[in-house]
Amino acid sequence: MPNYDFELILSRPLLEAELDLLFQRTFGHVTVSFVPELRGEQRPGHARCRWQAASLSAAIMEVIAQLEALETAEDTPPLRVMSVEADPLLSMRDIAERVGRSLESVRLSIRGARGPGNFPAAETISAGHRLWRWSRVAEWYGVHDPQLREAGPTSQAINGWLALRDVVPQVAPAPEEVTSALSAVLSHVA
Repeated sequence: MPNYDFELILSRPLLEAELDLLFQRTFGHVTVSFVPELRGEQRPGHARCRWQAASLSAAIMEVIAQLEALETAEDTPPLRVMSVEADPLLSMRDIAERVGRSLESVRLSIRGARGPGNFPAAETISAGHRLWRWSRVAEWYGVHDPQLREAGPTSQAINGWLALRDVVPQVAPAPEEVTSALSAVLSHVA
């Protein structure tokens, strides 16, 4: 079974006790980044995931189940997954690892000193670091990543399911039904 990489946006940051439990349950395959509060404003939590499963949708649903099953303290709201991002934003170091190049080679490509034409523009700047969308970088380098074929439709479908279960949970299908439907549809896509 392949490994799938994706990010989950959480309703709140994880507490330290939850982090320990998450690490034990996922054998370290889910890491959580902390985003500091801004002027008293609570920011959502982020979980970067690498999960082995039969499909991207199965991987995402399995991790959602793991996260939402974490025990919470009595005065803490339950943890909910708000959305999924399956076409991750990457740092220069992440790009170098994925394309099998040195950090310097990637830096030169970004500056325009190497490669076929203009390197994709950075999507965002986070904590002073530029981040690039993997699908655009993979295309530029000519890397075939089968996960990218699944990323768009899977993200859209699961994000729709997450919204539906929050608004009208009684009509939201079971996670297994979503995974099965996505597998059926994606098996017919070239």
